Amino acid sequence: MMQQLRQKMRSAIRALTPARMTYVWNSKPMLSVVARVLLASVASFTYAAVQPGARAQSPVDAAQQVDSTLPMLLQADQMIYDNQNNRVIAQGNVEIYYNNYTLLADKVIYERGNNILRAEGNVRIKEPSGALIKSNRFTLTDDFRDGFIQSLKIVTEQDARIAAASATRQKGDVTVFNSAVFTPCKPCEDNPNKPPTWQIKAKKIIHKKSQATIEYENASFEMWGVPIAKLPYFKHADPSVKRKSGFLIPRFGNSSDLGFVAETPYYFALAPNYDFTFAPMYTSEQGVLFKGNWRHRTRNGQYDVNLYGIDQQDPDNNFSTSDRDFRGSIDTRGNFRINEYWTWGWDVTAETDDTFRRFYDIDNILATDRVSEGFLIGQRDRNYFDARVYHFGGLTFSDTPNSEPTVLPIIDYNYIFSDPVLGGELSFDTNIMSLTRDDNGTDSNRLITEVKWRKQIIDRRGQVITPFATARGDIYDNSSFVDPWTGVAESGGTTLRGTASAGIEYRFPFVRHTANAAHVVEPIAQIIARPTTVDQFDVPNEDSRSLVFDDTLLFDLDKFSGYDRIESGTRANVGVRYTLQRYDGGYAQAVFGQSYQIAGDNDFTTDSGLGTDTSDYVAGLYIQPIRYFGFVAQARFDEDDFSIRRTDLAATASYGAATGSVVYANLNAQPSLGIPTDREEVQGSGTLRLVENWYLVGRMRYDIEGSQRISDALGLKYADDCFALTVTYEETFIRDRDIEPNESVMVRFEFKHLGAFDLKTGIDSES
Repeated sequence: MMQQLRQKMRSAIRALTPARMTYVWNSKPMLSVVARVLLASVASFTYAAVQPGARAQSPVDAAQQVDSTLPMLLQADQMIYDNQNNRVIAQGNVEIYYNNYTLLADKVIYERGNNILRAEGNVRIKEPSGALIKSNRFTLTDDFRDGFIQSLKIVTEQDARIAAASATRQKGDVTVFNSAVFTPCKPCEDNPNKPPTWQIKAKKIIHKKSQATIEYENASFEMWGVPIAKLPYFKHADPSVKRKSGFLIPRFGNSSDLGFVAETPYYFALAPNYDFTFAPMYTSEQGVLFKGNWRHRTRNGQYDVNLYGIDQQDPDNNFSTSDRDFRGSIDTRGNFRINEYWTWGWDVTAETDDTFRRFYDIDNILATDRVSEGFLIGQRDRNYFDARVYHFGGLTFSDTPNSEPTVLPIIDYNYIFSDPVLGGELSFDTNIMSLTRDDNGTDSNRLITEVKWRKQIIDRRGQVITPFATARGDIYDNSSFVDPWTGVAESGGTTLRGTASAGIEYRFPFVRHTANAAHVVEPIAQIIARPTTVDQFDVPNEDSRSLVFDDTLLFDLDKFSGYDRIESGTRANVGVRYTLQRYDGGYAQAVFGQSYQIAGDNDFTTDSGLGTDTSDYVAGLYIQPIRYFGFVAQARFDEDDFSIRRTDLAATASYGAATGSVVYANLNAQPSLGIPTDREEVQGSGTLRLVENWYLVGRMRYDIEGSQRISDALGLKYADDCFALTVTYEETFIRDRDIEPNESVMVRFEFKHLGAFDLKTGIDSES
């Protein structure tokens, strides 16, 4: 393509310039083939900076970006055709616009005899990508592929910067910057001569475009202008690159369990849509933990696979669950779209033992369970289908086989009829579940179908009246089990049960507008009638054991969390809601109410707050007066003496240099729900900006009831546009077989375009 452009240029100049004549034109603007060639040359010359990952642009790619059929604009104070010296000159505020390239210079000269094209004086070139090149002189020779630049400065779209005394282009693919500096840091606005946070100075910086790499010869790494490391040879990916094979930043550490730890990942960019990372981790106490990550993006989805395995050299050391030599794990996730209505995927983890992933710092040490699933989801118009398979696994020492069921499958189907029925909305829900356990645990299979109808009526005064009705039928087939609520052994078998309900909800919002806000006070009342008694104890309770009675549950038609337990009898729910909406965006809402069992059996336990005819009181307060502060409070109060039975508080705030969040929970014991003792816990996190770019960070989780810290961390962080440094001291106080309390210090460096470096060391509290 370059050869064709050169021939076009020569033909055009011969046609325009008679022999032995010199023309001086005052042109503003004027078209020129010379400018077209110059910009085509620039397209194949200009620097493309690099970042780990995307494919670098080859010279062929660059040339293909220039479309010679597109119009071009050249503006200059003068256009000179100098036949005596066999050259063409555009001079004086030269501006060339072509193919989204822009070139500005004091003068542009084409020497026909030497076949040289030169831009001189305050040369600036802007590429379509956004990269900006500055130079005093820009020269292209031969076939306009190889060239030379003096006093060069480059700013790429990714904010990488190169400054050099000179640069040459070799073989159309390699650019060599002499006496050069590379940095991704922006210059200081107040003091442009101030050294950047970090930079690499080198005798030569070599950009190999086809390989998408930047190499340094005789280089030094500087922080704030101070040399800290000599780099005889160093190479990294071009900042514009998203994916490129090579070593990643290593990680080092030390702990009492693993000893010295060193991890050196290698990234394989196998194809544009899949890659693999191999990351062996050496531990002085247990040997080498092999880790691998495979990622693959297909036309309709993506998936990844993570593999971990180690043949422990000291399996008995600090490991009490077994004496196995090999320990390992595999986890994989995927999500694929079948068409515009259907998707399917999975999230599966398998491991040799419960503590492996926590012991080797693969998972959070506070993880207590493992859930693997596969799913198929379809949604169209008023239809929704969700089918899933699950395997649940407990990770703590106290877990029993009952904690590890397999669900094959659970299916939910929801359909809303498009046409009104009796003036209201009619919907249809179905649930199918098959749950099994190993070691003669309880098995449960069910089919549930429910029809719902509701209609909203708003009268002229603003009263909202909503009548509703439901009908439900269940089929259960269960093995023998022991009911955890009653302790009674049940023989299992097939159980049929059905229920229906009808009720009405009444709301009457009172609205008042003031100068600054709108106020809404809304009394709400419900009454729901059901059969007096529903058989609850012939089926095991698998999904209705996480009951949390609070203001968000007050007006639910059935307050159980799942299908295995259903309400019976007649119940009324009464409350009031107040909402404040400020015109400047501030918001507040308060809810208070109570539930009453009017007739029939009460199927809730006493410790749930709903077990008596008159329930506990529930309240909720939600406040966000400004965008920088939010507060949520939820509480349950005893029905008799108004003592607090449960409290949940959460606040987030940001003011000036400080940001933080706090969560507090206080819960009385609920043995029927698996909470045998009172619980009280607080956790918080915060950041304080000390001075520009310096931050103090911290977090803590504390068990108030047990007077024990669960975990805490305190750190100091520096962060600017191209570098971050974090030093964190962390403690955990978890005990579970080979998981023991631990203290560690983590140091993390993050360099823009280069990557991150971690150093973690454990602290032996007994030393």
